[in-house]
Amino acid sequence: MKQGYVQVYTGDGKGKTTAALGLGLRAVGRGFKVLMIQFLKGMETGELEAVKKLAPDFHIIRFAETEKFFWELSDEEKARLKDKTQQEMKKLREFMKDNYCDVLILDEIMGAIHGDLVSVAQVCQIIDQKPREMELILTGRNVPDEIASRADLITEMKNIKHYMEKGVPARLGIEY
Repeated sequence: MKQGYVQVYTGDGKGKTTAALGLGLRAVGRGFKVLMIQFLKGMETGELEAVKKLAPDFHIIRFAETEKFFWELSDEEKARLKDKTQQEMKKLREFMKDNYCDVLILDEIMGAIHGDLVSVAQVCQIIDQKPREMELILTGRNVPDEIASRADLITEMKNIKHYMEKGVPARLGIEY
């Protein structure tokens, strides 16, 4: 890829991670190497199993991994998770420096920002230091202005109607 861009998938609607996975699937189909780093996810999901079949061209790593929802964590658990995440962010910088992949997806990075696990400044630095040829995908709700101004593409998923409002729980193979 001659020129990589910064894409953001945001909004209160379903589909941000799914869109990022779809882009990754397309990229692998064209011979690109994809790394997805998922923040704040801990449960087994269908994408982990599917991506194993695409290895070594598509790989998922989890940072700030937790089995609980962030709002269920105690202050002590949040502090430990922040320390762990900051150590994991060093690996992210190494991946970028080594040009480990053609497409880098930071899934739910906005959630990590809003949970105070990473700073807006850290994410801006990632964007600013992105290798020219690397495509960078960021997902999550409530994109800070500093990140939005650096993005080349922003797509908003808008919730118009969702079956969860009728009490339908998350479904295996569809939501996870």
